Amino acid sequence: MGHKTLRSVLIKPAGPDCNLRCSYCFYTEKAAMFGPKSRHRMSGATLEAAIGQVMGQSPESVAISWQGGEPTLMGLSFYEEAVRLERKYGEGKTVGNAFQTNGILIDRRWAQFFRDNEFLVGLSIDGPRHVHDYYRKHLNGSPSWAQVMHGAETLLTSGVAVNAVSTVTRYSGDHPDEVYDFLKGVGFSYMQFIPVVEKLPGGSQVTHYSVSAAQYGEFLNRLFERWQNDFTLDGTGTSVRFFDAVLARYLGLEAAECELSDTCGTYLVIEHNGDVYSCDFFVEPDHRLGSVCSDTLTELLNSSQQESFGNAKAHLAPVCSECRWLAYCRGGCPKDRLKNPAGDGTSYFCGSYRKFFERADSRFRRMAQELRR
Repeated sequence: MGHKTLRSVLIKPAGPDCNLRCSYCFYTEKAAMFGPKSRHRMSGATLEAAIGQVMGQSPESVAISWQGGEPTLMGLSFYEEAVRLERKYGEGKTVGNAFQTNGILIDRRWAQFFRDNEFLVGLSIDGPRHVHDYYRKHLNGSPSWAQVMHGAETLLTSGVAVNAVSTVTRYSGDHPDEVYDFLKGVGFSYMQFIPVVEKLPGGSQVTHYSVSAAQYGEFLNRLFERWQNDFTLDGTGTSVRFFDAVLARYLGLEAAECELSDTCGTYLVIEHNGDVYSCDFFVEPDHRLGSVCSDTLTELLNSSQQESFGNAKAHLAPVCSECRWLAYCRGGCPKDRLKNPAGDGTSYFCGSYRKFFERADSRFRRMAQELRR
């Protein structure tokens, strides 16, 4: 894989803590890894160690993503200090800060901070009220859509760069057109869709909220129709991250989505206590690389453990080597292979991708041809 440069880190300053209890969340259960305490917060010393290392070891530019749980639980002053430390240790380097939030605590002060410091904000919103509230509820079971919509309006009217991040579940998977039209109508020009699949204990079935492979394939096809209708050569149309990444593959470029890359393991995750992990989807004891408080990030990124993790993506099921779509999907994300009850090494979404590429291939080729001109 060669020596990797530290270009991207994902920091979870509030760990798995969240002020919602979404039915499909895979991260709240991580709390058990960190002992009996019920509140997880990154200390000032750990923040400084993390930012100092990231800024000192990265090239001329670096991307820092703040996620959770829910990162706004840290309070605004924590991120004001983070930006101060980026400038202190950055020595003129460019920092791209991204922030993933459920929107519940967003107000004008947060929005002004994001705008003034050029944060890219990802807002978790699954669609119109009936779709969003189906799984995204408060701890007491009450709906969250109205508060999230207030957060969306606050961000959009304050001039913040904001993307919609929507999960595709067993319920929302039946409403692709409605979800797309709703998000576009609210004012989102950039959308990211994340299919949800989790296995039940025992591994023979998936959870009730998991989107089926056939359902997700149809969801992609319907979404593609809407996206293609809005596509423009100058990039002013609606952006759907997965389709943008696939189009990059058709142009012979590296895809921004790691699931569509040959290998992975190109970034690091820093938990609230300073522990460093291989990937956001693999924050578990077997994939702990070390600690930002006692280890060097570039050494962890280039460790044999991280290299093995990244190269494992290229170990494909035999059926993948014969698939005409391998050049574009690259076998999907390793987590979706592990969550496939079939246990044959293929992605749970293998059928989804086949269904999608069979329908979209010719149009992607035409779009790539037009862009090359």
